[in-house]
Amino acid sequence: MAMDISFACTMCGDCCHNLRLPLSVHEAIRWLERGGDVQVFCEAMPWPVEPSTDDGQVKHRRIRSFAAESGELAIRVLVTVVAAFDGACPHLQPDMRCGGYEARPNVCRIYPAEINPFIELMPTHKACPPEAWAADKPSFIKGGQIVDSITADLIRNSRDVAIHDVPVKERLCGNAGFHTASLANEGFVTYTLPPRAMLDELYRALDPASPTRAVPWRILSNRRSTVNTLNSVGARSEMHTALLPTEGYIPLLEAN
Repeated sequence: MAMDISFACTMCGDCCHNLRLPLSVHEAIRWLERGGDVQVFCEAMPWPVEPSTDDGQVKHRRIRSFAAESGELAIRVLVTVVAAFDGACPHLQPDMRCGGYEARPNVCRIYPAEINPFIELMPTHKACPPEAWAADKPSFIKGGQIVDSITADLIRNSRDVAIHDVPVKERLCGNAGFHTASLANEGFVTYTLPPRAMLDELYRALDPASPTRAVPWRILSNRRSTVNTLNSVGARSEMHTALLPTEGYIPLLEAN
């Protein structure tokens, strides 16, 4: 049954703290130019054969990723560029208003909606207080559809840009030497460079004439069973502690 959701911002500021905001490549460049920090998250999906295109979720992940290899295993790599900050967003003002409102990323403009069409909006999964979702608030979703046409257009645009950015992200990884990923759904391998260096790499990746270097990928996990399974099928896999200086690991699953 299609859901109806009401919503209105309460200006609590909770959604503007301790975030990794997904950005398009151009948004990441603007974020860096305004003094922010950007990280690159990499995850890999084993892809030994092409699955059926009838599976919508598989198709969604395929068009947002690029083909690569880890040892003898064919994989697809999904790269997310994020605005990274601990504590308050650098643009959050004392009165909880956004100091960069006109230049805010699309992910902020559509909040609390989800960009991923296969993730359902769940108020309990959001930072907003219960009163933000009260029945007397303006309708946000009606019959399972976003009510505001501008928000709906921004979501479609974000999905299109994510596909358009895939070759740029592939060049970014090849040129910058990003060649380690987590196993998808287990965690993320993160890359952090000084802001100026990250900005230079993003600009270089925008150039379609820039050659894409074939990068042999390794896959990290905090689960020994995952490492053993991946290596048994010819992948190059190691435990999450085998990090390079620019790399980090964020687990989504407990170690075993």
